[in-house]
Amino acid sequence: MAARDYDKDGVPYRTNIASADIPLPAVTDYGQVDREIAGTLTPSFGWFGALGVAVLLFLWGAGVWTYQIYWGLGNAGYAPPVMWGVYIITFVFWVGIGHAGTLISAILYLFRAGFRTTIYRCAEAMTVFAVMTAGLFPIIHIGRPWKFFWLIPYPNWRLIWPQFKSPLVWDVFAILTYLTISSTFLYVGLIPDIATLRDRERNPVRKQILAVLSFGWRNSDREWRNFTRAYLFLAAFSTPLVLSVHSVVSFDFAMALAPGWHTTIFPPYFVAGAIFSGIGMVFTIIIPIRRFFHLQHYVTLNVIDAAAKLCLFTSMVVGCAYIMEFWVAWYSGNAVEQDYFWNRVFGQWWWAAWIMLICNCILPLSLFSQKLRRNTIWLFGLSLFINLGMWFERFVIVVPSLSHEYEPWQWTHYAPSWVDISLLVGSFGWFFMWFLLFIKQLPVIAISEVKEIVPPKMLHAHGGHGAHAVPVTAHGAASQGGAH
Repeated sequence: MAARDYDKDGVPYRTNIASADIPLPAVTDYGQVDREIAGTLTPSFGWFGALGVAVLLFLWGAGVWTYQIYWGLGNAGYAPPVMWGVYIITFVFWVGIGHAGTLISAILYLFRAGFRTTIYRCAEAMTVFAVMTAGLFPIIHIGRPWKFFWLIPYPNWRLIWPQFKSPLVWDVFAILTYLTISSTFLYVGLIPDIATLRDRERNPVRKQILAVLSFGWRNSDREWRNFTRAYLFLAAFSTPLVLSVHSVVSFDFAMALAPGWHTTIFPPYFVAGAIFSGIGMVFTIIIPIRRFFHLQHYVTLNVIDAAAKLCLFTSMVVGCAYIMEFWVAWYSGNAVEQDYFWNRVFGQWWWAAWIMLICNCILPLSLFSQKLRRNTIWLFGLSLFINLGMWFERFVIVVPSLSHEYEPWQWTHYAPSWVDISLLVGSFGWFFMWFLLFIKQLPVIAISEVKEIVPPKMLHAHGGHGAHAVPVTAHGAASQGGAH
């Protein structure tokens, strides 16, 4: 490469077109990575506005929950025998999103998927806050939240243990197990970035806090070897754990005898749906972050395109699961099952089923078009439809089965009350409140992993076409091998 192909700092000129060897062409050095990603931590008026909206929604939900505690669960929309309503539907919705984040991050890390680098931190943080949100709904559902600890097996003077046949007890173990591993996975990955923030921090109090959180990280070879081994172990450990834990959530339904529930395809069906809904929520979060924080040269269109392909694939898997449900009902010859599925799509609940099918199966087919896969406005709108469709998928699983069981005299209607809807809206306020606080305290894009894919700065020995480019070390000196 000739001398004129370098700028004054020895950085080679290159256009903003990603390639296999240069995935982030507009990012030229490690200092730029530190400045731009750490710069997202500065609060703005837009961030305060979004946080204010999230807090208001959360406070509204908290106030309505207080109202329900005072007046009782009769204010929820329960209509016997439909005693699982919006609360269980929303629990499964949030726990699905929560399972997806770590699953996406861990599996893509194990398969060395390059597009993971700039979006996985968002997915992992989303996981922790989604599980925190999901954990609220079994407590809301029991009606007496001050006795939630009865769901935990602990020695007590009454010698009473939880009913382990109850799905609520299974959910407690699923949530606690998953919250532990996902929080650990997120925190371990944050340690090098916390150390970077510590070194840049000027406020002595905040600097000391970051020093404690970073465990004295000094960026040594030994630390990096231990870090990569630990992170690989956690990724390998998280993947089967997430699959098993979300399968346990699916057993809440599959172990029952209600029509449409008692089937063996629920575990893979729920896992595929979790990944699909998680990708949708990642798009809902990362596209506005990319736009308002001016991170287009980190979360490139190639990254968006690859994630959209994963979204399309999981949508097709979920669609296949929908078809298999109908095939199993037909092949079984069970008249009750067949009547249930007919009622779900063409009967009483046709509107909910078709919202689910359109949002989860038909609209994502647009991602076969590369032009739409790289259109962030379309992807953001599609992600909202995916979130809507996945909530209605859980609605279609829960309500039609309970409202259309074996005895015709028990068939009934169900409509959520204003209390149900308020707590649903409040859960989104709770989730986004924590996420917005997170992105102003810690980097939403992994600084250390971005640096791994940024080519090191090169010094050029000016001497025409025969000159060699010399890599610069972290201290700014040219390497000895290149000097020769």
